[in-house]
Amino acid sequence: MSDEAPTLDRLGPLQFRGALALGGDDRAFGGLSGLLLSADGTIIAITDQAHWFRGRIERGGEGMLTGIADPRLSPIRDSNGAALRAGRAGDAEALALLPDGRLLVAFERWHRIRAFADPDAPGLYFPAPPGIATLVANAGLETLAVLADGRLFAIAEAAADDGTCPAWLGSGDGSSWTQRRYRPGPDLVPVDAAGLPDGGALVLERRVSVLTGFTSRIAWLPRDAFARDVLEPVEIAAIAPPLASDNYEAIAVARREDGALDVAILSDDNFSLFQRNILMLFRLDPAALTTRSR
Repeated sequence: MSDEAPTLDRLGPLQFRGALALGGDDRAFGGLSGLLLSADGTIIAITDQAHWFRGRIERGGEGMLTGIADPRLSPIRDSNGAALRAGRAGDAEALALLPDGRLLVAFERWHRIRAFADPDAPGLYFPAPPGIATLVANAGLETLAVLADGRLFAIAEAAADDGTCPAWLGSGDGSSWTQRRYRPGPDLVPVDAAGLPDGGALVLERRVSVLTGFTSRIAWLPRDAFARDVLEPVEIAAIAPPLASDNYEAIAVARREDGALDVAILSDDNFSLFQRNILMLFRLDPAALTTRSR
């Protein structure tokens, strides 16, 4: 568990750097699920109704998040270049960036991975973990990340009776996948991950309760954890009421020039009037992770 009580300016080792509730006039805007963040502040996200969202983080004093510049919404395209329709074919849930610059998008309901040269390009076949076609329709690959060594890391949302979720480590080209299991926190499910420069990863988990609403936690997988059959993360931060809790489904990491990390999380409003698309930004000193034992 986290060492410190969460406050508005700090969540465990994460230093708060601002939050925005994102919105737009386009009816297609919403349902933000996957996220990438670059060192220059560029963001790329996907929606679960088959769209890309792009922009650039604006900062004020002390690096605080103040806005999104140059926002753009565009359709995710199929292999023929036609816009995907919302629904079974367009339920995009996870986003990752390959070392060669291609974007990987994982879809659920029709479980698959597609590769894009850029957000305006067609989505081409990419080998997915074996057996994902048998996953429950709404419990597919919510998590897809690229680790520092180029390997792929994927987790399905569906949990087994022992509380673990199917997970895989894949080669960078997807030609081979090795089965793992991932153990989330009690009553939590993994919804996204982001690789760290040292070879580890941060995993975002979520719990939904009728009584308490949404609870999220950010957990750390050290580099050596990936050698084990069952991946056991360490919690570094929890987000629950009265903090700005919502349906957080995406996490991204970018390394700053001073060696610190930007960590961003993004919530999915499910196109509901009662939820929001919240982008929250933190600063993380990687050295803070080494003090946390398993």
